[in-house]
Amino acid sequence: MGHETTEGRRSNAVDAHVGGRVRMRRKLLGVSQDQLADSLGLTFQQVQKYERGTNRVSASKLFQIAEVLNVNVSYFFDGLPDPLDDGALGDESARSSQILQQFLQTSEGVELAEIFPRIANGRVRRQILDLVRAMAAEEARG
Repeated sequence: MGHETTEGRRSNAVDAHVGGRVRMRRKLLGVSQDQLADSLGLTFQQVQKYERGTNRVSASKLFQIAEVLNVNVSYFFDGLPDPLDDGALGDESARSSQILQQFLQTSEGVELAEIFPRIANGRVRRQILDLVRAMAAEEARG
């Protein structure tokens, strides 16, 4: 059968994106995987697989998740290229969306995204950014 496997078996970029958006919204609301699973009649492992994009979320389940997390179903598709758009997302825009998605997949990223804008002093925000850049560079050097 090769690597082309059937649609339902192989994780794809849309499934990963939708799952990441479920995770981000759940974390923003402070809802645990267990709580979300309970309200959907699932196990937390099933929610985990949805969030990782390893399991595809059915339309009816996505509708239910949207209700529980108090968002429109379209929320889970925000940031994906429009299939009717010839140019879809430009490479730079797609890359930005991917970077933001990865950042918000961590609980620390979600917390930073919530707290960082509260720092009114631009100089302090730049100092924090400089510190994070220096730490990332140090990490890259090993």
